[in-house]
Amino acid sequence: MKKYFPAIRDYLIIVISSLIQAVSLRLFFIPANLASGGVSGISQLINHFTGWPIGLMVLIGNIPLFLLGWRFLGGFKFAMRTAVAIVTYSLLTDLLMKIPTFVEYTQLLINDLQGDIFLNSLYGAIISGIGYGLVYRARGTSGGSDILARILNNWRGISMTQSYLMVDALVILSAGFVFGWKAALYAMITLYVSGLVAETVLEGGGTVRTAMIVTAKPEEVSTCVIDELQRGVTWLEGRGAYTGNSRPVLYCVVNRAEIATLKAIVHEKDPEAFMVIGVAHEALGEGFKPLRGR
Repeated sequence: MKKYFPAIRDYLIIVISSLIQAVSLRLFFIPANLASGGVSGISQLINHFTGWPIGLMVLIGNIPLFLLGWRFLGGFKFAMRTAVAIVTYSLLTDLLMKIPTFVEYTQLLINDLQGDIFLNSLYGAIISGIGYGLVYRARGTSGGSDILARILNNWRGISMTQSYLMVDALVILSAGFVFGWKAALYAMITLYVSGLVAETVLEGGGTVRTAMIVTAKPEEVSTCVIDELQRGVTWLEGRGAYTGNSRPVLYCVVNRAEIATLKAIVHEKDPEAFMVIGVAHEALGEGFKPLRGR
């Protein structure tokens, strides 16, 4: 049972993420006529003209994309996780409206927000972003534009960001002719914000700083960093391209609050040092978060 626990946990997270995305669609995107991009956005447009269930349209629209993903993106493991995400999201999108309590709450929320498209887009972006981030943490996809973006990335070398923009922007621009250009603009903003939220959920919000220090006094600087900041320091061997001389390079990782202290240490020990400070999304291991499988 222990060896199956990670897979069970992943599928449970995928189901929860699908519920979160469906709630976001029903509570915020649909009442405000905000096209959510991808297959969901196309399904909203079809529903607007025909009245056909959005969840059913999402399921049908994802079938050809699912087959493409199976063929080009990883076979059985991809297929199972993506199938669970697509089916649960599609079913929940329609089933939620069969629950009287949820329908009543939706109406109360619509009355409370009073059609404020800004609030709807902001809430929708945050909640859907959490759902997307969770499904990515579970090593799955939410189907639709996720699959197309990854295929474009693998097939044509187009970056994931550009792929998402191409696929989702086309749907949202089409929705502009139906729901109006004000709604289309807010939908574009919603896509951007939800992407930021998803990235935060996936990678964590605790960005850290990396520092590379070229100094003539590496021992003094590293000893002071270890003593005062309680951070590890790694010595790297470097060579000046102009002089050809070997020079040690110190590498360390600190949090944002420790940057000022690190600068002061380097300046005090070697005012002639050269220092580069970078940003890392996450640090795992001793002194930071534990290193786990995800």
